[in-house]
Amino acid sequence: MNTTAPTLTVTVRALTWCLHVLTAGLLALAAVRAMAGGGSYAVAAVAVAALLGLVYAAGPLLPRVGRSRRAAVVWLAAVGVVWLGLLVLSADGVWLAFPLYFLQLHLLPRAAGLVAVVATALAAIMTFAAHQDSFTPATAIGPTLGAAVAVAVVWGYQALYREGERRRMLIEELTTTRADLAAAQHTAGVLAERERLAREIHDTLAQGFSSIQLLLRATERALPGRPDAAARYVDQARQAAVDNLAEARRLVAALTPPALEGTTLADALERLCVTISTRHRLAVRFHLSGDPVPMPTAQEVALLRVAQSALANTVRHAHATTVDVTLSYLDDDVTVDVVDDGIGFHPDRPPVPDPAGGGFGLAAMRSRVAALGGALTVESAPGHGTALAARLPLTRAAADPVPGTTP
Repeated sequence: MNTTAPTLTVTVRALTWCLHVLTAGLLALAAVRAMAGGGSYAVAAVAVAALLGLVYAAGPLLPRVGRSRRAAVVWLAAVGVVWLGLLVLSADGVWLAFPLYFLQLHLLPRAAGLVAVVATALAAIMTFAAHQDSFTPATAIGPTLGAAVAVAVVWGYQALYREGERRRMLIEELTTTRADLAAAQHTAGVLAERERLAREIHDTLAQGFSSIQLLLRATERALPGRPDAAARYVDQARQAAVDNLAEARRLVAALTPPALEGTTLADALERLCVTISTRHRLAVRFHLSGDPVPMPTAQEVALLRVAQSALANTVRHAHATTVDVTLSYLDDDVTVDVVDDGIGFHPDRPPVPDPAGGGFGLAAMRSRVAALGGALTVESAPGHGTALAARLPLTRAAADPVPGTTP
């Protein structure tokens, strides 16, 4: 079969059946006219017409003709030879040149098909002129016009089919691309949500559990000699567990942190400092610089979480005695600074993250601040304490007034 020809679609099947019906009708017409005209070749013409019908019918019935180009060419040659025999016996055989054009254009390569059509048209013109014993322009017009129509129809349909195939492939590629994009977006969303949950868990639940652990260790040291101090530590551990439970519930519901509900960021940071001072042997002082302005909840949450994580690191690792937390509202930025007088560390050699020992805090803080277009800086040296600063671009949220203030 012609590799450039379209495969059997519904339209092609319909056209194929129309071609079969046309061929059968033209063969019947040639046989009837041969019998009606009489003559010495009438019986032979009818026999050759019947033979041509049988040879033609073998093509659609034999599967190999549809699968092999060589078999199709052999079948087409047999049809052409028998048609030439009919054309020699009867002038009415010239009408069968028209369906032959379509067969040749469909089964043969483009160039070979055009050559076969031209040869078939010339054979029809010359044989028909021989039957008429004369050659007139009308003798050539019919076969030539039929050949031109067949070429235009077949090549036009093939061009439309190729264009349709290109569009179909483009649509499939677009569909595949959209599916890949959707999958990539889904994966990115899953990873972003995992990262968000990891930060939230580290900055809330993990720090809360660490605080409870430290309080319980203090309780062990206070017992049995200082039962009052032990009771106070247990009460603080219980309160820390209650706060952690509230954080867990808000985390599941993806709501505002409890510390920011119905209050300002400054008040939340001040309460955080008081809580840390109460639960641990650490003097935590809060300072406010500038006039507070309304900010989006996401920015307030990020700064609160950074302060929580920084103070948790101070409690666990710094061995500090005092910490200063400063919230500063500048012209275009808002910053939270956490400065302690602890043992410090090498900023260029931070602790290696470890599920048992931690070490995820700085990375989580940087990721949280960077996601909002800010920056995190850490200055420290062994024996000289640590200064951490989180800066975010000040984005005013007029629709969310600061509680307790007048818009």
